[in-house]
Amino acid sequence: MSRTLIVGCGYLGQRVGKLLADRGETVYGTVRSSARAASLQGVGIEPVIANVLAPDSLTNLPDVDRVLYSVGFDRSGADSMRTVYVEGVRNFLEHYPGTAGQLVYVSSTGVYGRNDGGWITEDDPAEPAHESGRVCLDAEAVTRRLGPGRGLDPVVIRCSGLYGPHRIPRKASLERNEPIAGDPTKFLNLIHIDDAATLAVAALDRGAPGRIYHVSDDRPVERQEFYSLVATLLGIAPPRFETVNPDNPAAAREESNKRISNHRIRSELQVDLAFPDIQSGLPAAIATP
Repeated sequence: MSRTLIVGCGYLGQRVGKLLADRGETVYGTVRSSARAASLQGVGIEPVIANVLAPDSLTNLPDVDRVLYSVGFDRSGADSMRTVYVEGVRNFLEHYPGTAGQLVYVSSTGVYGRNDGGWITEDDPAEPAHESGRVCLDAEAVTRRLGPGRGLDPVVIRCSGLYGPHRIPRKASLERNEPIAGDPTKFLNLIHIDDAATLAVAALDRGAPGRIYHVSDDRPVERQEFYSLVATLLGIAPPRFETVNPDNPAAAREESNKRISNHRIRSELQVDLAFPDIQSGLPAAIATP
């Protein structure tokens, strides 16, 4: 039975750990404080206090068969996204004492900067349009460069926007009837958190070394459709949209308009999505207490 270390047991990582623990596997998960440890124990994950920005905390991590690296960015923290993502994974790969034979690295479809609404596969070039995408791509590059020296040929999963219970994009703004800055006809690429966790497990189980996989649902949707459905399910006024002011941070999102193909996860990882699009995923997410 495999022993798995999840580096970063947040919204995604904790769900992956629970799936593995429910199969009877030994799962360790890193958290930065003891306050979070109890929540991991409750789902069968053995907590480990560690911080990828504190190299000394990485030297006592458990030796396992495989690693899921799923460190997220805390916007309320003092460290920049580049520090957390790029320096964090570098620290991990340089200081991890174990001999894991597999690493699955969680990245983002934000590495693609395409803006014509066209379809993107894993074979298309990653050309980020803004800094957050460049950070993600640079972190991937560090993983690929340093991984082989540790006996790792990483599998990269690029996630579309995660949504699910307690994480509905712009829910609070819609409830306040605030306008949404941006073009309502541009596409959103999304994946329900439960499906993202299932796909991450599939990548650990069956992902080909060096391969990239898109973790995205079957049908990208226009913003208008997504936010209208959220409003309908919440029983509130339909969404309003406004032109983006160039000084608005949302302006960066307007540089991207794409549709992410998930054909590879279907054909290679052989996973059936529980929520293939928002018509099934959003009602389930909003109904969860």
